[in-house]
Amino acid sequence: MEAILEGRKVSKWYQMGEVRVEALKGAEFQIYQGEFVVVLGPSGSGKSTLLNVMGGMDQVSAGELYYRRLPLHEAGEKVLTRYRRETVGFIFQFYNLMPNLSTLENVQLATEIVKNSLPVKEVLAEVGLSDLADRFPSQMSGGQQQRVAVARAIAKNPEILLCDEPTGALDSETGRQVLALLRKFNRERNKTVIVITHNASIAEMADRVFYMRDGRLARIRTVEKPLAPEEVQW
Repeated sequence: MEAILEGRKVSKWYQMGEVRVEALKGAEFQIYQGEFVVVLGPSGSGKSTLLNVMGGMDQVSAGELYYRRLPLHEAGEKVLTRYRRETVGFIFQFYNLMPNLSTLENVQLATEIVKNSLPVKEVLAEVGLSDLADRFPSQMSGGQQQRVAVARAIAKNPEILLCDEPTGALDSETGRQVLALLRKFNRERNKTVIVITHNASIAEMADRVFYMRDGRLARIRTVEKPLAPEEVQW
């Protein structure tokens, strides 16, 4: 089975004056179509850096990174922009919604840049936001705003959905609802979902868990019987 994402000795460092900060150190991995992967580790372990290079928001400093057979480590900005636009959906901890746009408009904005988007109103119904389509972010709770962010990412119909601490600002019940939406997108549409988190409980609903420590991918564990989102203990 061909990997949808493959990293070969992926490293990333940042030069800060005379100091080189190594954020990723030789990560080796393969991620397959339809997998639900959780990247687990404490703050500063390299989780966000790994997500950024997977999403084409940053390029590796050394090593090789492929989306299918596309070498992202050699890609120019034009290719990376197309990859981010057409292949990847992003969900962040703090929503990143446009404050002057309604729920409907926030989701529509994402669909206007891709060819094979999903019907916006159907997606809003899927995430339970049909009644809030005309509301602005300031008129909604944190959990509702995060569901808008999920709807915006799903509506693009991306091959890969990258989630950066998507439940980090939510209470346990709302967090489970968001996880259920991610699992539904993953299972029903056979899409690859990658979640980075420091919450070890979420890892038990994954197909595989990537453990990060000190910039290294320390180990990879296959979860024999992934939990349903409602079974996740906070």
